[in-house]
Amino acid sequence: MTDTLTPVLSDNWDADRPWTLDGYGRYDALQQALAMDPDDLIQLVKDSGLRGRGGAGFPTGMKWGFIPQGDGKPHYLVVNADESEPGTCKDIPLMMASPHTLIEGVVISAYAIRAKKAFVYVRGEVLHVVRRLQRAVQEAYLAGYLGNDILGSGVDVEVVIHAGAGAYICGEETALLDSLEGRRGQPRLRPPFPAVAGLYACPTVINNVESIASVPSIVTNGVDWFGSMGTEKSKGMTLYSLSGHVKRPGQYEAPLGITLRELLDLAGGMRAGSELKFWTPGGSSTPILTAEHLDVPLDYEGVGGAGSMLGTKALQMFDQTTSVVRCALRWTEFYKHESCGKCTPCREGTFWLVQVLERLEAGKGTADDIDLLVDQCDNIVGRAFCALGDGAAAPITSGIQYFREEFEAGLHTPAWELFPYQASTLYAQPEGASA
Repeated sequence: MTDTLTPVLSDNWDADRPWTLDGYGRYDALQQALAMDPDDLIQLVKDSGLRGRGGAGFPTGMKWGFIPQGDGKPHYLVVNADESEPGTCKDIPLMMASPHTLIEGVVISAYAIRAKKAFVYVRGEVLHVVRRLQRAVQEAYLAGYLGNDILGSGVDVEVVIHAGAGAYICGEETALLDSLEGRRGQPRLRPPFPAVAGLYACPTVINNVESIASVPSIVTNGVDWFGSMGTEKSKGMTLYSLSGHVKRPGQYEAPLGITLRELLDLAGGMRAGSELKFWTPGGSSTPILTAEHLDVPLDYEGVGGAGSMLGTKALQMFDQTTSVVRCALRWTEFYKHESCGKCTPCREGTFWLVQVLERLEAGKGTADDIDLLVDQCDNIVGRAFCALGDGAAAPITSGIQYFREEFEAGLHTPAWELFPYQASTLYAQPEGASA
């Protein structure tokens, strides 16, 4: 592994107005890419080992290679900027600080897969991000980096910034496609996969913001440079979102494979008087881990080997004042609310999970409730239409695995008596205020 911090995507965030084209600079990587054959570009990204930064970690170049060529159909590139996983905050800061990093990556990626049109699907609530991206796209058009005959190359690429309506389910790629087409965002049955029949039933590549934003640096610096960071199977740098009971929460760009212990040191450690109790490695839809896992490499293989998923690298830190039962309940309430309702396991399962967790939080659980939770989760995992159901079950089953005694305490003692909620809040309560 290289240095602890490896600013690449975040390298210009402290520059003078980096969100403008003048602050960002020329699209040098695009000029290099346009001199290459599209197939060579795809091979370059394959060779780099870049893996999707949105959750599953699927090899980006391989996904691009699935697009059938010479099929006579339009090809589309869709950037999933619907960042809504609880605890995740990496794509929005990137788009706010340096939107041209993403836009240059979009043009290069569209050229590689021979797409003449690209869409950036942004979560609707972040209107300030939508406006910043729209201005960046306008600047790129005016400079000749977008539109017809880009830089005299004969390549045409149009980019549309599309604001979603704020549905968590639209972070699932096929639900996102339905939303883009003007329908209610619900996951599609697969196959066919988007690479064959995606947007408007045409071949489509869907990538996360950070995945696409990483492409220009790979084109500029090469495969060996990218591979010098990270681990053998999880190469490169990535943005980790560190939040919760830490002294300095924020985004830390580091090589894949760094440990939480190292990141916590960079963040100044846990807040005063705190010790780490549990944490999420990839947002609330990944199984929680504990202080025993401080030295697990934060890459796809390391976190997977520890029984969780790297996911979106949303590292939420919880100290000894936090009730695991209450955390599981709040997350499950979110998943219940955001369920699209298309499939029974997720729609009904999240509803009943909330009922049981509410009883346990209030200290009114029954002797069978813990086994009932495990059984409910077992009937959701692998049976839901998309990964939302699995994500809802993950913090519950892992919470019971590591902190079963807290769930058992819910048979007789309210969680707020064992863990007063005022103690775990991140901000001081005004005098006399209730929790």
